[in-house]
Amino acid sequence: MSIFVDDKTRVVYQGLTGSAGRFYGLRNRAYGTQVVAGTNPARGGTDVEGIPVFAAVKEAVEKAGATASCIFVPAPFVESAVLEAAEAGITFIAVITEGVPAQDEARFFNRLQEDFPNVRLLGPNCPGIITPGKCNIGITAGEIATPGGPVGIVSRSGTLTYQALYELTQKGIGVTTCVGIGGDPVPGTTFIDCLEAFEADPETRAIMLIGEIGGSEEEKAAAFIGSKLSKPVVSYIAGVTAPPGKKMGHAGAIISGSQGTAQAKMEALRAAGARVAINPTEAGEMMTDLVRELDR
Repeated sequence: MSIFVDDKTRVVYQGLTGSAGRFYGLRNRAYGTQVVAGTNPARGGTDVEGIPVFAAVKEAVEKAGATASCIFVPAPFVESAVLEAAEAGITFIAVITEGVPAQDEARFFNRLQEDFPNVRLLGPNCPGIITPGKCNIGITAGEIATPGGPVGIVSRSGTLTYQALYELTQKGIGVTTCVGIGGDPVPGTTFIDCLEAFEADPETRAIMLIGEIGGSEEEKAAAFIGSKLSKPVVSYIAGVTAPPGKKMGHAGAIISGSQGTAQAKMEALRAAGARVAINPTEAGEMMTDLVRELDR
């Protein structure tokens, strides 16, 4: 199976007529994703290589049957794009755009929680989601992902998401779904959201969790793993050598004193029973060993 998206998911690209939206929208369609529409208020009635462009998301829902949205609009317009999608009836929204102001993120996240509880937000500042062989929403290269399970992946880091997929593909291991939740301070979907979904998915037999310094989401995930998760976890935390008090990459990747350090997160995950790797390659090797154990 898969979590959140599958081959029936019908995607509208908000920002399809921009260079990035066009590039990835067409790539995802070529992969097999049902990219059914794009939006641009000034270009309604046109198309992008056969994909109809509407002036509003509501039209994409009514005329093309869109159920999910992938947002590539510039950062200042993300909040209005997210709310437009939710108000139109979209139930899955992936925001690829980076640099969205934290106050905007907090505002539209809370609005979704209050007024649109059935809407799942992924991101902002994330690579998106891929269910290999079925659906690819975002910027992940489908060529590096192998379908068929049994591993589910959830990651804060975009680059490490790609490496995890490639490491497993090199070893002939398939993935049910890979979710890049992004590293901003206000993620729409958390580690725990994905862990809960993977726990409920019968085809996901093991989980790879990739975290990084900053915040406490990995510690929260560790508590969930230790108390509620029945499936084995391999984890890797990036940022072991990061100096305290310095922002590293993502807006959420900042540590203060002993809070948010890689070591603290790794210790919490070990205590919860997860296998903890010291680098991405070792994480792939650990998962390979784990899958072999599960197959015995």
